[in-house]
Amino acid sequence: MLRADRSLSVPRFARTRSMVSNMLSTEELALLEAIRETGSLSRAAARLGKAPSTVSHAARTLESRFDALLFDRKGYRLRLTPAGQLLANESARLQQDVSRLTRRVKQVASGWEDRLWIVTDEVIEFETLLPLIAAFDALGSGVGLRMTREVLSGTWDALQDGRADLVIGATNEPPAIPGLQWRELGVMDWAFAVSPEHPLARMREPIERHVLATHRAVVVADTSRRIDSRGYGVVGGQSALAVPSMHAKVLAQRAGLGVGWVPRERVTALLARGELIEKRLADPREPNVLYVGWRGDHEGRALAWWLERLADPRLADRLVRGYDIVM
Repeated sequence: MLRADRSLSVPRFARTRSMVSNMLSTEELALLEAIRETGSLSRAAARLGKAPSTVSHAARTLESRFDALLFDRKGYRLRLTPAGQLLANESARLQQDVSRLTRRVKQVASGWEDRLWIVTDEVIEFETLLPLIAAFDALGSGVGLRMTREVLSGTWDALQDGRADLVIGATNEPPAIPGLQWRELGVMDWAFAVSPEHPLARMREPIERHVLATHRAVVVADTSRRIDSRGYGVVGGQSALAVPSMHAKVLAQRAGLGVGWVPRERVTALLARGELIEKRLADPREPNVLYVGWRGDHEGRALAWWLERLADPRLADRLVRGYDIVM
């Protein structure tokens, strides 16, 4: 004897697991949908192009298979019981999941990754990557992109720890990572800048190291999880204000909250308007080489596509130069 709505007393996980093994075929799902929408076996049969007896037999076969009443035959209209509604909804969802899984399996089998995790150093402005992301989306590869940011050694750490497939704009020398491959992206030049209201703005040049140490530096702190993480550009004994981004660093220095090195191309307008003053130090900072890095043992078609685009000198120059900060 069929037990009405028996499946509703079963935990959801158990019901879902059972449905995976007893998932409806496309025809069975169409049968449930036709009955739900028409409220009649005869009208459902007409919609499906089948004999009413065939549809009635299929409905009873479904109820026997799941050992539950799926159809309420007591009223004027034939309706799905709560168990029938659950079966229809969950089977449709599971079929979508299987369809997505099938596409992902074919995607990976054809050489595309399931997902590509890209980590950029904070010196790379995300806006400069938007056209590249749009071009990648146009491929229709199905590869999911995950974009995150790190600073200084944290960028290389992400690759070493498996939190990145590709790093863009790493600023320190490439570390010893098994399978690491890398190439230069470009060179970033720096300017030591202070607010016109800051005491160093009126200081005679070149500014000596011991004088610099008495004024607070503004730094974008290293995001490395390792104990030797640091903030770049801090001299011995100098206090520091750590901020979350290069843009925030420029804002803090313009507000006179500290001093430090900023990318020259990003502050051209602020220097021209006198909102920042460039000062010459006795210990100048050399330009930084920025790197692209990846694991050679994890190459797929998506990674290959990104590496090919990043090899374009015009794109690399745009990424390194970024946008002039105009406020």
